[in-house]
Amino acid sequence: MDTLIQQIINGLVLGSMYALVALGYTMVYGIIGLINFAHGDVLMVGALTSWTVITQVRESSPDMPGWALLLLAVLISMFICAVLNFTIEKLAYRPLRNSPRLAPLITAIGMSILLQTLAMIIWKPNPKAYPTVMPQEPFQLGGAVISATQVTILATTAVVLSILMYVVNRTNLGRAMRATAENRQVAGLMGIKPDTVISATFIIGAMLAAIAGIMWASNYGTVQHTMGFMPGLKAFVAAVFGGIGNLGGAVLGGISLGLIESLGAGYLGPLTGGFLGSQYSDIFAFIVLAIVLTLRPSGLLGERVADRA
Repeated sequence: MDTLIQQIINGLVLGSMYALVALGYTMVYGIIGLINFAHGDVLMVGALTSWTVITQVRESSPDMPGWALLLLAVLISMFICAVLNFTIEKLAYRPLRNSPRLAPLITAIGMSILLQTLAMIIWKPNPKAYPTVMPQEPFQLGGAVISATQVTILATTAVVLSILMYVVNRTNLGRAMRATAENRQVAGLMGIKPDTVISATFIIGAMLAAIAGIMWASNYGTVQHTMGFMPGLKAFVAAVFGGIGNLGGAVLGGISLGLIESLGAGYLGPLTGGFLGSQYSDIFAFIVLAIVLTLRPSGLLGERVADRA
């Protein structure tokens, strides 16, 4: 039972990070039908930016509390990632909006490679230890343990998701986003500016990715220029699993995928004599993707996306 509780905690923490990144994928796809494969690398930029902020500020102001240092890093990383994603959308994706779907897809892959290369030049290719800013004393939950970092990740995810759902469902921007997702041309006739809405969607997605990147770095303790590839790929799997284009589906897919990975690695390893241990946890995401695409291509909460002119 203690092992089960521990694996559930680990799965919820992992799934929370997947969910935040998957929301960025699904929001962009829901509005313009684009799979932004550079999204995982925006996560990487956010993590590396926060690493720079924390290390530099800690040198100049060593007495700054850890929570204040982390908050400063989050705000700066969100700003940098928002500017970056806005620029990518305006320069790389917007000119191709009316092109065949393969063109922006190839461009997204190219942007991913470009961001990794630029990050390697700016931050160097060697992995870096992520500074510890949260208390290290773990909390006991029966026989399981949860760290202050993991508690912060879960709490932050809950708050961020609540704010996002409020924005999408209760504000004028959210209504404009939903109208643009239904039909850009008709939304434009109703006084909505589709370009502004699409840019806002990319900015919101980038801010979520920055938060997820800092969570990932804090949880695993290291950052480097290739760190965004696997989280981004798994978040895409989570978005497809839940039903790409559906915000609730992205959250459900992310949490479910995190639990599947954690429970699979925790229980299949001993059952197979170590053959499928934690080092093989990545395969579970792609097994899930294959099953979902075979049995339910629209995902758990997927629905038919409105045709766009």
